[in-house]
Amino acid sequence: MPARRRARARIRAGGRALATAALAIGLAAGGVTTSDPAAAAASASPAVVDLGVADALALLDAGSTTSVELTRAYLARIAAYDDRGADGPGLQAVITTNPDALATAATLDAERAAGTIRGPLHGVPIVVKDNHATADMPTTAGSAALRDYRTTTDSTAVARLRAAGAIILAKTNMSEFAWHGTYTLSSARGRTANPYDRSWSASGSSGGTAAAVAAAYAPAGLGTDSCGSILGPAAHQSLVGFRPTMGLTSTAGILPLSPRQDVSGPMTTTVADAALLTEVLAGRDPADPLTEIANQQATDAYVSRLSTTALAGKRIGWVRWDIPEDPERPGLAETTALMEQAVRDLEAQGAEVVEVPLTQEFVEETLQSGGWRDMRPAIDRFLRETPATWSARVAARTEPADVLSFADVMADRPSALTDGDIAYFLGHEDVPNPEYEKSIAEQDAGKAAMDAFFVEQGIDALAMPTSATSATPTWAGTTFCDIGANTGIPTISVPAGFTSTGAPVGLELAAPRSRDGDLLAMAYAYEQATRHRVAPGTTPELASAATGPVDPADGTAATTDDGAAAPADPAPQALGAVRTAGIGVNTLAENLAIAAGLAVIGGIVVAAGLLRRRRLTA
Repeated sequence: MPARRRARARIRAGGRALATAALAIGLAAGGVTTSDPAAAAASASPAVVDLGVADALALLDAGSTTSVELTRAYLARIAAYDDRGADGPGLQAVITTNPDALATAATLDAERAAGTIRGPLHGVPIVVKDNHATADMPTTAGSAALRDYRTTTDSTAVARLRAAGAIILAKTNMSEFAWHGTYTLSSARGRTANPYDRSWSASGSSGGTAAAVAAAYAPAGLGTDSCGSILGPAAHQSLVGFRPTMGLTSTAGILPLSPRQDVSGPMTTTVADAALLTEVLAGRDPADPLTEIANQQATDAYVSRLSTTALAGKRIGWVRWDIPEDPERPGLAETTALMEQAVRDLEAQGAEVVEVPLTQEFVEETLQSGGWRDMRPAIDRFLRETPATWSARVAARTEPADVLSFADVMADRPSALTDGDIAYFLGHEDVPNPEYEKSIAEQDAGKAAMDAFFVEQGIDALAMPTSATSATPTWAGTTFCDIGANTGIPTISVPAGFTSTGAPVGLELAAPRSRDGDLLAMAYAYEQATRHRVAPGTTPELASAATGPVDPADGTAATTDDGAAAPADPAPQALGAVRTAGIGVNTLAENLAIAAGLAVIGGIVVAAGLLRRRRLTA
């Protein structure tokens, strides 16, 4: 049996055994021991593994399920797989579940029955990265100090999802303040595991959303990307991750990392679902001046433009770098072989693939970022200007008492950020300043150079591996994130197969600025021709034997005295509010152990002098 088929069979059979070495560096967070996954299933739960957004909508439209049933099923999966269980560490992908999720689902079901449809996502549960402000749940950005931080309004992205009828099911774990792009570790939730092998990194910083969608906690989710934070987690968990043209989607109400880099975008199991969510998210927002660029394209036609023939006649520039073998980052040879197959697949769909001179030197010297010099000022501005409440404990540290700052948050330890990370954030001067203005000018020049490159080469898109190597316990990054993140062009990662160890591999495509529709269409044509995605084997479908509502106290199905399943609760209560109280969250000692292990094995970015490019390549 060829290696590629063996890998896919291995995933379907249940994935690799949990690595005991992972526990030695604190990869398994302490938490409540959950019941057997089968016992956590909700009543007559619909099958949700491999259920995408379009599939869920089709079931709802046909009357084959309800939003309440879907929501119960997803909450049951979170209860079964997210905390530590008898089979080892949980995924720790979710920080907070929405206490109003089932009530919202019931309302949407009633509206559907009455013939009222709010929008294209009516009744579909969605998870969002926990830097997106939500008025009904805390927004932690992964910080334990912000567990009680509640904004009075939603981010624009969340508001648009709700207006389209989506149920905001849960807030997902993230690298604290979105800083690390090769793993997801926070003081609010601990370390997120990769459902394809729980010893592997889930990548970052949107690792929680990726793990949640891959494990079918929801059919889709939102991430943010400053350099690889959507594409990396998507690639390493066999998902579609789309980073739109910068400014196509609003970042208003998102706790920032670097406003010159940040983008909000969808993470899904299919390109069609990514296109649908992009239609919902895209468009001008008066609260975000960068969204003026959204007027340059038809933001309501991404789905209608999808076509299996979209690659025909396209000229694709292949980006090839000489990446050395590294025993600590396996999978280079197998990823290279999969990329060679991807080139053949693109050509089979009618594309002309040519190698282009987009060298590593050109990217590093010309395609500059904003220097990451606006992080602390941007976070302080968000905390200062966003109406919100926070805990009295944190408030006691603030000066003045009614203004919260990044320094205040860091004073309330623990934090998953290292002392070096914190010092780097705090060392940034207020903007504007001469050094910052210089970095912005350099970045703008790089954007112009990237725009010119597409024209000079006569290409419709670029293609490359999302990551040239596969996931390890301490690393799952990206190789080419600077190309899209530093220039603002749209990029997408699509599943491209698996290594012999079962590690997912992604193909990255990039298009000229504001050509998002073309990019989604080309990605769709590749996806439909190859269909590489296989759901992880460590989070299989739950047994549907349990027929009662989920008990919010322990995540198990409610039963009567004789052991039979309890009847459905006419006013069901949502599961999971307890998670915000710290259940299943690492202790300070465990977080310190994790951070120490990652620093030793992965290298400390600050000490290595790689702050300009915080996402380690290859």
